[in-house]
Amino acid sequence: MRGAQLPWECGTEEEGRMVNWVEVQRKLLGLLAEYSRLRRLDVAVDDAGTIMSFWAPKDKAAPGERRSSVVLVHGFAGDGIVTWGLQVPALAKLHDVYVPDLLHFGGSASPSPDRSTGFQAACIAAALRKLGVERCTVVGFSYGGFVAFRMAEADPGLVRSIVVSGSAVHMTDAMNDALLARRGARTVGELLLPESVERLRSLFSAAIYRRLWLPDCLLRDFLEVMFTNRKERGELLENLVISDADATVPDFQQKILLLWGENDDFFTMEMAKKLKEELGEKATLRSISKAGHLAHLERPCVYNRILMEFLQSHGDAV
Repeated sequence: MRGAQLPWECGTEEEGRMVNWVEVQRKLLGLLAEYSRLRRLDVAVDDAGTIMSFWAPKDKAAPGERRSSVVLVHGFAGDGIVTWGLQVPALAKLHDVYVPDLLHFGGSASPSPDRSTGFQAACIAAALRKLGVERCTVVGFSYGGFVAFRMAEADPGLVRSIVVSGSAVHMTDAMNDALLARRGARTVGELLLPESVERLRSLFSAAIYRRLWLPDCLLRDFLEVMFTNRKERGELLENLVISDADATVPDFQQKILLLWGENDDFFTMEMAKKLKEELGEKATLRSISKAGHLAHLERPCVYNRILMEFLQSHGDAV
């Protein structure tokens, strides 16, 4: 006979679960951010009801103190603090760190029907200006990388430099078709908006270099907490893909670091090298061995070191 379930045990769906461990993790990462002198706040971007939720510095740098601003933009399978929780403490020692939740993720929302990366970029830029940010480096992972490129293109006065991991300037039909073929999915929504534990396990297996076993209960928790607003997010994905003929690479004014996991199966090293060629001399490509799409989570110390080196050489330039 089975005894009483302890709070830290998974249990079955029929028995119910006393603790959602992904929510616990998010709260712990929030406490770590608070310890790093960040606070959570909501910024009204417009009069229509668009709200951007941020982790932002509790105290701005004093006049004369040299602390550049760094904005961390998350990908599609998590919110800001869950994606960047292992980067915030390291960066916050020397920089003013801003971690937004993209629209329809975390605490951010908008009544606007606009699902473009350009709208996401404009809303982050507007919120940053309301928070008093004049210049910044934008770090974008996966979907957040597309947003980072849009910010750099549209607002060079705000964006000093950018760092992009596992992403591209545009998601073209050809790139989308190749990704779906590699992963055996019919649509990008099927791949990035999993509805079952099996699909989510497959997504994580593809994104991580090392073989990692995760219990079903933890995956169920992740589905419950991280995959809300499915309709809106599906529309974001539909809006992301453009035709190859429309995919032109802008002449970016900023220095760009492409920081890649060598074993990324979503945006491969071959794609990163091609992107470096398209971006030209302003772009630098650095790779992290034994890391996949989630390089910032798999090898955070290496990722943080390379990121900090770039910020020191380019992000702090006036």
